[in-house]
Amino acid sequence: MKKRVFSGIQPTGDTHIGNYLGATKHWAARQDEYDNIFCIVDLHAITTPQEPEVLKAKIREVTGLLLAVGIDTERSIVFIQSHVPAHSELAWILNCFTPMGWMQRMTQYKEKSKNQESVSTGLFDYPALMAADILLYDTDVVPVGEDQKQHVELTRDIAQRFNAIYGDTFVLPSPVIPDIGARIMGLDDPEKKMSKSEPGSNHAINLLDPPDVITNKIKRAATDSLRDIVYDENRPGVYNLLVIYELFTGKSRQEIVDHFAGKGYADLKKELAEVVIEGLSPIQKKYADLTADPGYLDSLMAKGAEQAIPLAEKVLTRVKDTIGLG
Repeated sequence: MKKRVFSGIQPTGDTHIGNYLGATKHWAARQDEYDNIFCIVDLHAITTPQEPEVLKAKIREVTGLLLAVGIDTERSIVFIQSHVPAHSELAWILNCFTPMGWMQRMTQYKEKSKNQESVSTGLFDYPALMAADILLYDTDVVPVGEDQKQHVELTRDIAQRFNAIYGDTFVLPSPVIPDIGARIMGLDDPEKKMSKSEPGSNHAINLLDPPDVITNKIKRAATDSLRDIVYDENRPGVYNLLVIYELFTGKSRQEIVDHFAGKGYADLKKELAEVVIEGLSPIQKKYADLTADPGYLDSLMAKGAEQAIPLAEKVLTRVKDTIGLG
C-alpha cells in the first residue's frame, strides 16, 4: 500500500517560483509514488484580513496553478479546505488537547505577530488547524519547507498526546524537506526567503509573470562586487541565482560552474531569464486553457471535495467516538 501524502498551499498573494521549485513541482513529480491529497487552505488565509472578492479569485487561481504545474486529478485529490467542514471540527477538538505553551513557542506566530498591537486568535491557533488538516487523512508524509517543519512536529506532538490518552487513534506524520530548493530566496534581498507577503515588485518571480517582467526582475536581482560565478553560500545573491538556474535546467553544479567560467553577472542573468521564461511557458499556457472555462474548474473543485469528505469524515467519526462525542 502506498503511503499517503498531504500538503496545502494558501490562496494569498501571488504564487511564485519559490512555491513551485520548493513544493508544487515535487508534488507533481512524485504523484505515482504516493496516495496524494493536496489542499488549497483558504481557512488559513483568513487568519489575516482578506478582501472577499480577491480571496475568491485567488482560490481559483491557486487551484488552476496546481493543475497547471502537473497535479493530475486522476492521480491526486485536490480540494478547497473550507469545502470539507471536518477540518474546522477536528481543529476545535485538537484545541482541547493542545497546551497553550506549545502554541506560544511557535516561531512563525512570534514573527508574524511582532510589533503588532493585536493579532487574531486565528493566527495564534493556526497550528491546530494545520494539525487537523494533516491528521484528518491518516497522513504518513508531509512535504514542507523548512519554515513549516515546526508545525508538522507540533502535529506529531498533539497526535502522540492524544494517542497516549486514548490509544492509537492518529497516524504520526513525518515532514519531508527537498534537498535543493527548499528555500528560494528573494531576488531583492537574498537573505530573506522568497515570500508571497513580502512587499516590493522585484522580490519574487511569479508563475504568471510575462517574459518582459521576468527579465526585468532578474536584471535587478542582487549580486555582489566579486566576479567569479561559483556556488558560495557566503555570497547569497549569486548562490540564489545559481540554485534557480540549476533547478530549472536540471544541470549539475559542476556543469553550471564550468559553463559560466569567465563570464559575468550579465551573462548569468540573461541566461537565467531565458530558462525561467522557457520553464514557466507551458505552465502559463496550461493555466490559460484550464481557466478559460470557469465551469470546468468548478467541476474539478466539486469533484475534489466529494473525494475528500468521506476520507475526512471517517477519521473525524473515529475521533469523536473515541472521546465520547455524538
